[in-house]
This record gives sequence, structure tokens and C-alpha cells, in this order.
Amino acid sequence: MDSKGGRQAVRIGLRTRFDGKAAGTAIRAEHREAEPRRAVRRGKCASIGAAVLIAFAPLPWSGAADAQPLEILIERLDRLERENWQLREEIDALKASGVAPAKPAVAPRGTGESGHVRLNSAHGYAVLDPTAGINRKQRLILDRKRRGNLAPDSVHVHGAVTAVANYQTSNRADKFGYLMRHPTASNQVGKEVSEAAIHSAQLGFTAPLGDWIVGHAAMLFDPEQSFGAGTNTDLERNQVQVRRAYVLFGDLARAPLFASLGKMAVPFGLTDTVNPFTASTVWHAFGGLANGATVGYAGERLNLTAMAVQGGSQFRAANAPVKGTDVPSRLNNFALDANYTVRLGKDRTFLAGASYLHGSAYCQHFPIAHFMPCGDNNPAYDVYGRLVLDDLTLKGEFAQTLDVWPGTFNPDMPRFRASKVTSFDIGARYRLVSDPAPFDLSAEFSRFVAGPDGAPWEKQDQFVVGAAWFARPSVKLFAEYTRVHGFVPLNFMSGGSIRDADGKVMADRTISDASARSNVFLVGVNAAF
Repeated sequence: MDSKGGRQAVRIGLRTRFDGKAAGTAIRAEHREAEPRRAVRRGKCASIGAAVLIAFAPLPWSGAADAQPLEILIERLDRLERENWQLREEIDALKASGVAPAKPAVAPRGTGESGHVRLNSAHGYAVLDPTAGINRKQRLILDRKRRGNLAPDSVHVHGAVTAVANYQTSNRADKFGYLMRHPTASNQVGKEVSEAAIHSAQLGFTAPLGDWIVGHAAMLFDPEQSFGAGTNTDLERNQVQVRRAYVLFGDLARAPLFASLGKMAVPFGLTDTVNPFTASTVWHAFGGLANGATVGYAGERLNLTAMAVQGGSQFRAANAPVKGTDVPSRLNNFALDANYTVRLGKDRTFLAGASYLHGSAYCQHFPIAHFMPCGDNNPAYDVYGRLVLDDLTLKGEFAQTLDVWPGTFNPDMPRFRASKVTSFDIGARYRLVSDPAPFDLSAEFSRFVAGPDGAPWEKQDQFVVGAAWFARPSVKLFAEYTRVHGFVPLNFMSGGSIRDADGKVMADRTISDASARSNVFLVGVNAAF
């Protein structure tokens, strides 16, 4: 082969083996990539070109080419092809490793500085607040979700601790009627008592799952108000319970409808208080907690709620017998609530509402023991109102059973007839200072009635004056003075618990005492996150 033919063969080989495969592929890839990646490709192609020049530089393109075996040229071309494919693999590897610029990634919904798990102290304080919105937490959650305070596909962890110190006096030994601590002689001995203790601790979560499903649960530790036996240091009273747990369905941005399924507050009455800590007797008497299913309409002004309540004796203030037993084996109880809000101007509203509960807790026969089976259900109704005028809040509520409570009649004390159960309250709160740390003053009177005039278990009155200072939006420091008239514990209120020296029950005696008077001086703090 002459030198002219050799040069032609080399050109053909380069053109078909290198240009046709490597260079063409690289050029097509360049047009598909961003400008920074083009620079990488150009550098690689320049390296390939330099390698070609170096490889063929020693070749004599004159007549001496006949001395260069054609096999050497083919071998060098093969080597260049292999190097070209190696460079191609490196480019593909760079693309796969993300070194080349990529499109901006879109952060998943619900993520932030803390990822999917978040802390929101404002939400934590509101959803765990035991003084406001007690049976309206579902609406609170949905409203916050609609306003964007609860991001979808995230878990909002919240908790609260309430610690108190108090000094109490009574004119009757061992009889302290203050309801924020169960009035039992096991915990209050003599005529003067004092304590510094944890009243309650809560821990829970709110998890918006997509646009219309929310999981919510809250655990509660409350040795002061536990139904367990013994002192407040007894293990039975120091248990942690799941206070609320339900799945909530609804997206108020699309429709004013919602539903929830699980363990929740019964939508009966308002049961809120203007006090910074002490609950109204209306809540103590009628504030329900039960398993069930709730559906509701959440309008701007009109709100309707219906709950199918599990039968039997529920966790609190709901009891509908199932074939004469307290076994919760049927969904045979229910509650209804309707309320309407009138806008009177900026920061001025009036709320009015009414409720019905098919099976209240007041249905047992004598002697009364809470959570025991009933012969028949005893319905109850409630009417309530709340007026907000700028920094002033006024509220009132009245609740009563439709039938008498059979157990309030003691056959050994026949002069006291059976009575309906009634509770009402009236209260006011004024925000004395708004910013930067709000300061509230409040006063509330409430009454629980369970017997006829003159009966030892006739009534228990509670009057509270309080002050609250918010050191932070989710930290409330408070002080209260409470005056209690009467001592009417629910269990055995009409008799049946007092025994003589031989252990025999004296049925004509009762632990209730209408003449008992208690004074409570209390300070505390509620800190939430």
C-alpha cells in the first residue's frame, strides 16, 4: 500500500470508528445538557482529540509509511476507541453521581427546619388547655389546619405541665369540698392541709395526614384527680392514661363538615371556665368523656354537632345501661349540640347554644356508687351563652337532668325526696393588660345541686377569684382564692358508707355535710409546648 492509500485508509478508519461513534455521540449529548455540563464534555472531547494527534504524530505520512505495519495503526485505533468509551462511562458516572447541576428539588410538604416532627407552643397550649374549648378541640384543630398553622404530612408534638401549691382550711375535719382535688379523707386529714405537687402532666400529638385526615392523641397523668384508691402517692393513683385519642376527618377549606372516631369529649354544653385553673361545677357534673363517633357542621356562625356515644358507664359523665348492666357493648347513647355566634363588631361576639345528652351519669339507685349499672338512662339538657366585648368576657351556663336521680332518695331518710341534678355557673374575666404579657382578672360562681332543701347533700357552692399572667404565650402563672360551701362527694352522697364500731352500715347517716366550709389559697403554673 502506497503512502496516499495509507493516509486514505487512516482517514476512513478515523471517520467511521471515532467520528461516527464517539464524536457524534458526544455532540448529541452536549445539546441535551446544561451549559456547565457542556464545558465538561468539551474538555473530554478535547482530551480525545489531543490523544488522536499524539497517537498519529509519529506516523510518517510520506513514503516511509509503507514501513509502518498496518496492524499497528489498527491497534492504536482500537486503543483510542477503548479510551473513548472509558471517557463516555466517566461522563455517565458523573451524571449519575449528581456532580453536574440538577434541577432544584422540591421540599416535601410538612418539612421545615425540624423536618416532619414539629413543635408549636401556641397549638400545644390551646389543644391541651383544660379551661377553654374543652369539648371543641376538633374544631380548634381544623381551624388551625385551615389557617396553615398545621402543615400537612407532619407530626406536631405537644405537652403541658401544671404544678400547684396551696393551703386549705375547713370548719369540718377531713371535709374539704375543693373539686380540683378529689375530696377524700385519704388525702386531706384534719382542718388544715397544704401541698406543693404536680396537678397534671400531658403529652400528645396532632398529625395532619394529607388534606383531610388528622390523627390526635393526648396522654394524661393526674394523681390529684385520679379515681384510683389511696393517697396521691399510691401507685394506683399515679397511672398515665390516654385521655383523648381519635382520627379526625375534614377540610374546612373545602367544606364545613367534619367527623371524628375514637375517645373524645362529649359535645354537651360549654363546660368552660373563666378561672385560670379551677373548673366550674358544671364541668365537674356534666363534662363527659367517652368512646364514640362524632359528625358536625362547622359554619362561620352556626355550629352543629352530634355524637353517637358508646353505651354502658363511660369514662366520665355518660351512662346508658345495656340490658341493665354497665357493660359498654352497644352504641346506645348520644349527644347533640347546636350553637350560634353573632358578630357585634371587631373583637365583639355573642355565643348562644343548647345541648342534649340521652344518658347522663345520674341514674344509679341507692346507695350511690359511681360507674355502677343503672336501671334506666337519665337524659340531661344544657343552655349556655358567652359574651365577648373587647377585653371583657362574660359567660353563663345551666344544665339539668330531665328525671330525678333515683339514688338521691335514701329509704332510711324518707323525708328527703329524690332530686334532679342541676348545675349552673356565671363568670367574668377582664384582660387588664394585653401586651407584651397579658394579665387577666376573673371571678366565677357555680353551684351543684343534688338534693331537696335541707338535705345534707342538697348543694355545693363554689366561688373563685383569680389572676393570671402569661409570662410567655404558652406559660401561664396564676393565683386563686376559692370558697366552697357544702361537702357533697358523688359516691355515697345520700348515705351508705358510714359504719358503726361493729362494721355495720348505718344507712341513716351520710358523709355529705351542708354546713361544711372550705377556703383554698392557691398558686400555680401551666407551661405548655
